[in-house]
Parts: sequence; C-alpha cells; structure tokens
Amino acid sequence: MSTPTLDSPATATGADLLRIATAGSVDDGKSTLVGRLLFDTKSVLADQIDAVTKASVDRGMDTPDLSLLVDGLRAEREQGITIDVAYRYFATPARSFVLADTPGHVQYTRNTVSGASTAQLVILLVDARNGIVAQTRRHAAVMALLGVPRLVLAVNKIDLVDDPAAVFAEITEQFGEITRSLGYADDQVLPIPVSALHGDNIARRSENTPYYSGPTLIEHLESVPNQPDRREVGLRFPVQYVIRPRTPEYPDYRGYAGQIAAGRVSVGDEIVVQPSGQRSRVVTIDTPDGELATAHTGRSVTLLLADDIDVSRGDLIAAAGDAPEPIQQFTATVCWLGDKPLRAGARLLLKHGTKTTPVIIGGLETLFDEQDLALVDAPESVELNRIGRISLTTAEPIAADDYRVNRETGSFLLIDPVGGNTLGAGLVGDVLTSLNLS
Repeated sequence: MSTPTLDSPATATGADLLRIATAGSVDDGKSTLVGRLLFDTKSVLADQIDAVTKASVDRGMDTPDLSLLVDGLRAEREQGITIDVAYRYFATPARSFVLADTPGHVQYTRNTVSGASTAQLVILLVDARNGIVAQTRRHAAVMALLGVPRLVLAVNKIDLVDDPAAVFAEITEQFGEITRSLGYADDQVLPIPVSALHGDNIARRSENTPYYSGPTLIEHLESVPNQPDRREVGLRFPVQYVIRPRTPEYPDYRGYAGQIAAGRVSVGDEIVVQPSGQRSRVVTIDTPDGELATAHTGRSVTLLLADDIDVSRGDLIAAAGDAPEPIQQFTATVCWLGDKPLRAGARLLLKHGTKTTPVIIGGLETLFDEQDLALVDAPESVELNRIGRISLTTAEPIAADDYRVNRETGSFLLIDPVGGNTLGAGLVGDVLTSLNLS
C-alpha cells in the first residue's frame, strides 16, 4: 500500500555526490571562485553569462566579474560581500556537487556554521596579499569542531604578489601549523595557489605557477574520497508526523513519517522507540511511490510497526541493537549565535531532531580561544560567535548520539523561547577534547 497523506519527495545521496562549502575572510574572492567553478563546469546559462559580461563592461572591467553569478541579494551586489548562505549545484563528468557559499564577515559566522555543518570538504580561501588573518584561524577552528573531514586551502589572487612561490610556501606552512594543532593530518589538507579571476588552477593547470605540481581544484574535488561521517551507526529515524487517516480506505493505518537521519531500515528489522524504550518490528516501509524493502540515509519514508505502541512526534526510532540512550543532563560544545551573551542559568528551548524541549544552561565550563588555539576555564559568559563547552539539563529526555559518532543525532539548536530566534548551535559531547589544545 502507498502512504495515504505523506507527499515528500525521496532524497538519496551516493558516492558520486560531494557536499562542499566555501569559507574565508572578506574580499578573499569567494564569490568569484564559486562563479568560476560554475562557469568552468558549464553550470550557468548563456544568457546569465551575457548579463554578467554586460554588467562587468558597464563597471569598466576587462574581464567578466563572475562574482555577479552568485551574489544574488541586492545588498550583496551593492556592497560586494556575501551575506546569506546560498546553495549552488554543479557537476563534472566524474561527480556532482552541492556547494554552500558562506559569508566572510565575522558577524555572519553563524551562517558559516550552518553552511559547513554538513560539508565533507571545505574550501578555505586566503588572499595571497594578506596571508593568514584572524578569520582564517576562526574558520579553521570551526571546521575542526564541526568535524569536516577535509580542507582545501585556496591561496587566491596569487597573481597579485611579487614572489608567489615564497608567499605560497609561507602561507602553506603557517596554515599547516594551525590545522595540525586542530587535529588535522597533513593528507587531510591540500593547499592550492589559484587566481579565481583568471581561472588559474581551478579547472586548468596554470603555467604561472611552476612551483606547484599538485592537482587543480576541480581535479581534487573529483578525486577526493567521499568520506562517510564518523562511524557507521544503526537506524536513526526522528518521527516527524504520525499518520492516522481513519478513512474507510485506511481505517486502521498508523504510520510514522520522517526522514532517515542515519543508518538503514529493512522490513523485519527490530527497533526501539526512544526515549520510552518500547520495542517492535518494522512490517512496512511506505513511500508515495509504493513500498520498499529497504531504505537508506536521507530517504523520506513512513514506517509501520508490528505492535500498537505509543509513538509521537519527537520520538526517535532506532535500531534495537544500536540505540542511543536517552539523556537529560549532558555536556555540549556550543557556538553562540545570539547578540546577548549566554550565561549560566539561562532558560531556553532545545531543538534536537524533531523534538523541542525546555532547557536550563548549567555551568559554563570552558571557552575556546580560536586565535591562540587555547582553552579558557570558567568563563563568565559566551559572547556572539564564540565557542564554549557548557552543561545543560533538559525538561524531557532526548535520544542523542555523541557528535563525533553521528552529526545528525549529535547536534541541536538553542532557541529563544520568546521570539523563536536561533541563539546557538550545539554539539553533544566534548568535541573540544579532539583538538590538540593547551
């Protein structure tokens, strides 16, 4: 039987899809780089190129300003900066890509955290004329905390410095010291000298960089292993909606709809519903297109169980042999996104998966100094765009994994209970211990 009311398209990811993001400081050339990637992979229409060329000529430029392909908001075009996260899609014969184009301004760090949270690789730009700056260190630290498996250091505008080989070597060495301190191995980070404006080492190897013998950016993106998150875990299925039609056609139908956050599920699998601990067995996997025998991560489905048990929105259906234990008091690392500093005793809402529950912030244990790559004990507050380790107590138990085990079920949001604004992005567990910090 097909699902009577659920009408969500299925999504699936495979080895030929890589999720990437860009990050960098203001004016490092992110928008031009993204525009160049779209242009060189023929992922933009001819009329868009014509419009960009005309606009560039009107501005007195000799070459097309490819940043105009991606800075879509009016404020972005006027100021020449990226404000919001925008998702771009492009492909080569070898692989498809989803790219999160994130802002560079410090005040938009929250957007960068959001855009990079699901990335398997981040392209971090540095202006060759300026070298490593504070925002470079901040972004590298954020990527390490988020567990992004691989980084590309794109040393952009390499054509504008007098001694490009020496500049590239110096920036590479400085960035290597930072990433090694953050726990990255050398083979997880690839430095590439590029000129996004002229296309050097983006899709074609440049004769202007004889000191560099590595791959172009696109060659690297095509060949880098599509590394899965952390370790394989069993089924993680946050229940989004309970389907009870109670119609003559479906008088006894009870399905639990949602998207598989991790793992897989097959008909006949034993499951446990958390936080209640009730157990049952999957008897049907429904989709708008018909029943499935097995469904994988990212697929939107409706599960029917063998037993008539109490399951509600916010519950987690998990593999019986590999289910996270419900928790109410725990430690987490939080990136604070609110204008008002976070202090101990704050009463907020915590959103984990499809569940929202009141939460009280306990102690502020440690503040991460991303510039000195050090930890500061017992801070009085966590300011905007700062990262700290805190303790929390939720009103209701949540079924959460450690973030280092699984991103989707190990992350949460802190929300203003009055205005509904997102105030913080949290990672369950002490991810700061994975960094080599003093």
